[in-house]
Amino acid sequence: MSKELVFGHQSPDTDAIVAAKAYSYLQNKLGYDTEAVALGEPNSETAFVLNYFDEPTPRIIKTAKNEVDSVMLVDHNEFQQSVSDIKDLTITHVVDHHRISNFQTDQPLYYRAEPVGCCSTIIVKMFDENKVEIPAQLAGLMLSAIISDTLLLKSPTTTEEDKIAVKTLAEIADIDYEKYGIEMLKAGTNVSAKTDQELIDSDAKSFTMGGKSVRIDQINVVEFSEIDKRKNDIENAMKAEAADKGYDLFLVLITNVLNSDSKMIVVGEPASAVEKAFNSKLSDDTMSLPGVVSRKKQVVPPLTDALS
Repeated sequence: MSKELVFGHQSPDTDAIVAAKAYSYLQNKLGYDTEAVALGEPNSETAFVLNYFDEPTPRIIKTAKNEVDSVMLVDHNEFQQSVSDIKDLTITHVVDHHRISNFQTDQPLYYRAEPVGCCSTIIVKMFDENKVEIPAQLAGLMLSAIISDTLLLKSPTTTEEDKIAVKTLAEIADIDYEKYGIEMLKAGTNVSAKTDQELIDSDAKSFTMGGKSVRIDQINVVEFSEIDKRKNDIENAMKAEAADKGYDLFLVLITNVLNSDSKMIVVGEPASAVEKAFNSKLSDDTMSLPGVVSRKKQVVPPLTDALS
């Protein structure tokens, strides 16, 4: 059996890194030959998690065809979010919790998609289904991924399955998940150490909506003032990136992880679609979005409808 690479999306978040590691571990136990890799540098939150559990950072790749013929995808399916040469590869497995879009294959494959808060939640279920034990270290990593994606189970994307998975993993890892979760989320909000370019790239995903190329980034903070004082510089970086990459719309969602409110900076056109999507007005290219914390559930769907 030929080796396969397992990876999450570009600009990887904690779930993209951890889900790749967890799924690769599971598949290796099931007889496959896989390696978990990443499509970018881990962000500060993920770096905290890897360091906390003394877990090595995955190898970063730019292309995959030069190494393997087949790959397994986790935490994404849309080709524009994947490795640059994804169309030249055979996709054998996908595990995801997002919408299915811009995805097609020439060969049949194993595809697991569930509307839960985190991809790692699905993989927890797959360990159980295949009667494979989750090691304590890996349980801690997967717990971290679910905490990250659900903002400590406060996001509207959170399901009962996520809550069950958190309790199961916390018990295996022997961790007070609430205390640890707050520490972990705060570790990911150190925006002062990042350049403007790093901020707009750190958790960004590309989408095609109504024929428009849309880029949506999310930045977690504990105080909006951390971004407010840098707004002009961040907006200029967004404009330069949009011009360079051909994005019609570039949105940066700034989320306060303590009170679950957000602000959004908007660059590009049609800005009117953004106002329609969220039934709110832009002021100085900025919109207040109380209670909005999920890009997947609260930003992408209404924006897709508005642009359709």
